Amino acid sequence: MLKFILRRVGASALVLLGASLLVYVLTINSGDPLKDLRESNSQNKQQLIDQRIALMRLDDPWYERYWDWLKGVGGCFTGNCDLGVTVNGVDVLGLTQQAASSTLRLVTVATLLAIVVGIALGILTAIRQYSGFDYSITFSAFLFFSLPVFWAATLLKEFAAIQYNNWIADGHYAPLTIVIVAVVAAFLLQAVLGGTRKRRLLTAAAVFAFVMVVLFVFNALDWWRNPMFGIGGVLVVSLAAGVLVTSLVAGIRNRRALYAALTTAAVGTISYLAFAPLLVNSPSWLLLGGLFVLAVLVSVGIGAAWGGYARKQAMLITGITGVITSLVVVADILIAHWSTFLGIKSRPISTIGSQTPNFTGEFWEQVLDMGTQILLPTILLTLVSVASYSRYTRSSMLETLNQDYVRTARSKGLSEREVIVKHAFRNALIPITTIIAFDFAGIIGGAIITEQVFGWKGMGALFQDGLNAVDPAPVMAFFLVTGIAAVLMNLLADIAYAALDPRIRR
Repeated sequence: MLKFILRRVGASALVLLGASLLVYVLTINSGDPLKDLRESNSQNKQQLIDQRIALMRLDDPWYERYWDWLKGVGGCFTGNCDLGVTVNGVDVLGLTQQAASSTLRLVTVATLLAIVVGIALGILTAIRQYSGFDYSITFSAFLFFSLPVFWAATLLKEFAAIQYNNWIADGHYAPLTIVIVAVVAAFLLQAVLGGTRKRRLLTAAAVFAFVMVVLFVFNALDWWRNPMFGIGGVLVVSLAAGVLVTSLVAGIRNRRALYAALTTAAVGTISYLAFAPLLVNSPSWLLLGGLFVLAVLVSVGIGAAWGGYARKQAMLITGITGVITSLVVVADILIAHWSTFLGIKSRPISTIGSQTPNFTGEFWEQVLDMGTQILLPTILLTLVSVASYSRYTRSSMLETLNQDYVRTARSKGLSEREVIVKHAFRNALIPITTIIAFDFAGIIGGAIITEQVFGWKGMGALFQDGLNAVDPAPVMAFFLVTGIAAVLMNLLADIAYAALDPRIRR
């Protein structure tokens, strides 16, 4: 495996080298970097032209400039990274760090959401092939995949930001709106769960009644403006997550795994009580990161203690349960600070920028501000990616479900959960892993339109500004980040192949 990885890294380095040369040549020949100065009416126009020629070294041969850029990139391995300067004399390395941080934050969240939602929908549609649910998801997938990004972004701005900001000032649903939401929820859930006509009707009726009651209670409590969740809610959601993860990974009948998951949820909730004063009064990113690592280690330890003969399986279950519990704890703290956030920012959902200028809130209000700023572009990128993930997963699952080893597993009397999760899904993941690797790098480069519409100063803006100015330094920085991301994701995909299919290791 080590030799294989080294060969892949060497081949990828050669590909990056050739591609960088091509991008550099195309960029410097895409226009005139002095065009704006040639059209200037300034009295010192010639002086400004001479300054830019000297700054960009336009009198030097292109291959010398490319070689100097290449040496600057090579300096990154020794701590002397030099990516050049823009036409305005700004250091490109600093711009790249800011832009990459902004874009990777956006792309990582969108990709993770798209993977989880898309794969889940793909599995469900494969299991429920040619059902009403399958047709609905298929139609929605093609619809979202075909939507022009700029048009979908405009719709999100109008209905998810402007209209929501108008509504939150009052924060109450009209009775007719509650009825419509309850009907839609009832229809969707009965379609997902399926069953006989009687079972569908009972499911729809129960969901309709539940949603109606919950929304009317939320209205009465003014929950949308002053939400509450509390320690009880954290415990219930964490326990439910533990049961769900256990049922998917090992099955409810595996009592050791189930007790380990429930123990993890309980310990996580109790730990929340212990650390709550610290999280509320002295929060920091370092503290959150440290507590998250501690939570994962403790969760895995609980799985090892409870696991017995299924120790690895129990450790996986408790690890996932611990991560979910940690996220629920953070969500509870954010919910508790929502009313304070509304007092600072009365129109919470923003349509422009990655953060609110001159925002004066405390740590958790700042987290909410960053979350609301990233919300709309994340939804847009997620919808586009979910479409492809769901279709690829469905196709891969259908192909796997028709294999002989799946029929053999069923003939042995294994439960449908074991057939789907252990046999079909694991093998179906191999082609999906390739899609994930390409999609992550592709989203970084493809988020240019999204970043422009939402005023998100990321890699897209860096690339566009450099290309408009015929300035190779920012464009090459964009290429460097996206190219390295593509290489790393493909390398991780190769390693994942070996983990999913032991035959590939040979």
